[in-house]
Amino acid sequence: QVQLVESGGGLVQPGGSLRLSCAASGSIFSINFVGWFRQAPGKEREFVATISWSSGSTTVQNSVKGRFTISRDNAENTVYLQMNSLKPEDTALYYCAADTINKGRGLGSVREYDYWGQGTQVTVSS
Repeated sequence: QVQLVESGGGLVQPGGSLRLSCAASGSIFSINFVGWFRQAPGKEREFVATISWSSGSTTVQNSVKGRFTISRDNAENTVYLQMNSLKPEDTALYYCAADTINKGRGLGSVREYDYWGQGTQVTVSS
């Protein structure tokens, strides 16, 4: 019902910047929140940031606060993750996800979200 497509990943040097995009389609009316998560090899998927589709209110993980900014453009059905001052520890497969049904898991929980994109790889290396 909701399709999400990430783009913008790539290889960047430490200290560099990338902007990830998450384009949503389908039942846009059902989206309450869009989140960004990331997963490094051998590790669990972890919360990065989330945004309210309607109000634009945001929450950002402490580990990236001050470096990453989440935003959205409802007119183009797109959520962005601006990543600055990138570190090698930021290397991961980045996913966007849509929360359409409140399950009470919390917006930082993978299991709160109903739809997921395919992911876009971010590699930070010199």
